[in-house]
Amino acid sequence: MATLNVNKAEFVKSAAAPAQFIRSSVPKAAFAGKSNVGKSSVINRLLNRKNFARVGAQPGKTVHVNYFFIDGKLYLVDLPGYGFAKVSQAERDRWGKLMEDFFADPESFDLGVLIVDARHKPTADDLTMAEWFKNSGKAFVVAANKLDKLKKSEIEPNLALIRQTLGLPETVPVIPFSAEKGQGREQLLAELMKML
Repeated sequence: MATLNVNKAEFVKSAAAPAQFIRSSVPKAAFAGKSNVGKSSVINRLLNRKNFARVGAQPGKTVHVNYFFIDGKLYLVDLPGYGFAKVSQAERDRWGKLMEDFFADPESFDLGVLIVDARHKPTADDLTMAEWFKNSGKAFVVAANKLDKLKKSEIEPNLALIRQTLGLPETVPVIPFSAEKGQGREQLLAELMKML
């Protein structure tokens, strides 16, 4: 059984263009999500770090593809957040182009992790991102973050709505997650371990 020491994590680089993407045989998990969904917090929780992936007070701060190397065994790839209100059209276009190039490269990732807000129906942007992951043909999981903000009775219906809205096949796990409280961490780590 492979093990992963998440405490051995290092930031490798930020890629602003396809030429800077890391291409190697080391497994890569790509994390995507809306700007305000708590993507950095999810990564920080996975790695048991406070401020490892930068948590911005202003959403939309990750405008590059950021690479973190974990235990010399796998990369976490933090994709730029989407759906942000306060950036220019040029910035959005740049984001779209970067994502298209990323998803067009079969070596860019091995596992997709889409982070959505457990409280709300997925947005049109979430749907687009889910389609990109589905069309990549790679393994794919959805982490429904902010679980701690839901009442117990809301969890199951909300997860069902997420699965239905994103049109997920049964093979795609929807993991109830709380970056705040740590729920779902072991399950998401287990998905990452499958790449090793």
